[in-house]
Order: sequence, then C-alpha cells, then structure tokens
Amino acid sequence: MNSHNSIRFEVENLKCGGCASTIEKTLRADPRVTQVVVDPATDSVEIGAAAELRGEFAAKLARLGYPEKGSVEGLRSAAAVAKSYVSCAIGKMSA
Repeated sequence: MNSHNSIRFEVENLKCGGCASTIEKTLRADPRVTQVVVDPATDSVEIGAAAELRGEFAAKLARLGYPEKGSVEGLRSAAAVAKSYVSCAIGKMSA
C-alpha cells in the first residue's frame, strides 16, 4: 500500500479471520477508504485513506472492540475484549 495514502494501526483483540472480516467489511463501507489490509498475525490494520482521517478511524476501530495499542481505550480493553468477541462471531457468520 502506498504510505502516502495509508494509515497503519496496531490494535488490541485482533484474534482471527472473523475479527479481520468484521473490520474489513466495516471500513470498506466508508467511501473514503480505498483499501483495507488486516493482519491478525501482527495485530495490524492498514487503511488506504487520507492521513487526516486517522483519529476518526481509530475511534471506529475502538467502537468495534479493536482499540489502538497504547491508547486509553486499549488500556481499558476489558470492555473492548467483549465487543471484539461479538465482532469476531459476526465476522465468522458473515464470511
């Protein structure tokens, strides 16, 4: 992905393909996103979008249960873990 048009996150709770599917489907629904690459092996999400949208996408990932590592949401990730399990299950069912 072109680094000029991509935003990279390291997130909490990214466990499997179901998680990845939920993240990909949600982010691809945004017309400002040109590409989404989710890698559960490295807990990373890379989004093809303008850099100034970073905060908005970080918040969206946190709402899904995948807060950015080291963020306040990530440090409070007990609730995020529960959300991520739901997102994971939904992703598995819709994959």
